[in-house]
Amino acid sequence: MVKNASYASDPRQSRGRRHDEGRSDNDGSIRGPRDDFQRDRDRIIHSISFRRLRHKTQVFVAPDGDHFRVRLTHSLEVAQIGRTIARSLGLNEDLTEALCLAHDIGHPPFGHAGEDALEEALADHGGFDHNAQTIRTLTKLERPYPRWNGLNLTWEMLEGLAKHNGPIAQPTWAMAEANAGMALDLNSWPSLEAQIAAVADDIAYDNHDIDDGIRAGLLSIDQLLTLPFIAERWSDICARFPDVKRNRLVPELIRDQIGLMVNNVIETTVSRIKEHGIETADDVRSAGLMIGGFSDDMAAKERTLKKFMYANLYNHPEQMAAADNARVVVADLVGAYRDKPDLMPESWAAALPSAEPDRIRHIADFMAGMTDRYASNSHSEIFGDT
Repeated sequence: MVKNASYASDPRQSRGRRHDEGRSDNDGSIRGPRDDFQRDRDRIIHSISFRRLRHKTQVFVAPDGDHFRVRLTHSLEVAQIGRTIARSLGLNEDLTEALCLAHDIGHPPFGHAGEDALEEALADHGGFDHNAQTIRTLTKLERPYPRWNGLNLTWEMLEGLAKHNGPIAQPTWAMAEANAGMALDLNSWPSLEAQIAAVADDIAYDNHDIDDGIRAGLLSIDQLLTLPFIAERWSDICARFPDVKRNRLVPELIRDQIGLMVNNVIETTVSRIKEHGIETADDVRSAGLMIGGFSDDMAAKERTLKKFMYANLYNHPEQMAAADNARVVVADLVGAYRDKPDLMPESWAAALPSAEPDRIRHIADFMAGMTDRYASNSHSEIFGDT
């Protein structure tokens, strides 16, 4: 086994779980000799909310083809990239993987369109945030254990999910609620494992969305070549494979782009670790800046790519039309469940609070857990869609 770096998160020094499980993680018990972070990863994989990601939108709402990515396949791709970077940096791979796998669990059906609809529905009651909903789902709504709600994840896991994009100065109601249950030091930076999970997410969707966009016919190579750093990479690929048709070279472009970004993150992070004298995991949290991530130059290129993707893919007329329809579906269902709670499954209807804001937040919890197809089918049953 390769020894982790001194600044890696160490499961033996974990701040623990909210609920005492009454045993040592290394006691060779009936559930196997796994450490705390390995158990966290496995709890995510075995959770209902993780399984539901296979029917939740990544880019395309209810995609017609089986080859497009969904939240589940995206999360697996993020985990693969995250583990590669973590291994190179001497970080804890299990914690990194667990954070990557769990990061999108709070997304409602239909991606950002569904989130917009829930945000509007809860506008007078604290709003909706998918990142906070991830923690709410994993600490409250998942209920596989007999003595407590939630998966009882480690502090390091919850901290990483809460702050993987950086410190939180103004937490939403759901994040504040989770923080009250187990203080997550929201004002500091998270572990390097969490920072790497965040940049692995960027690397995965930046490049894989290009792949899906071209496959769907909404993006073209010629459009991408308006970006100088893409054009440079494409020219190099064409020179390496002069007799290969252009469409066969798209996967090579995606691989090259991912490789460049991954290498940049590794090199930049190593440099920042040295520059800021990072020796322990606590040094990472107290550094006052992001240690794990892109160089300034690569970050600028990545922002340019995101701007391009919004202009040409995410805001494409076909995408916008699908998103508009998705927002209607979610808004209609929220209204229907508010007016007639018995339209929800019996267990959800029976637990519906009588007063706001808990009432609408309960409905949002139910809605956020829906898959795209469950939401579409429910809308058809209630409103008679044809």
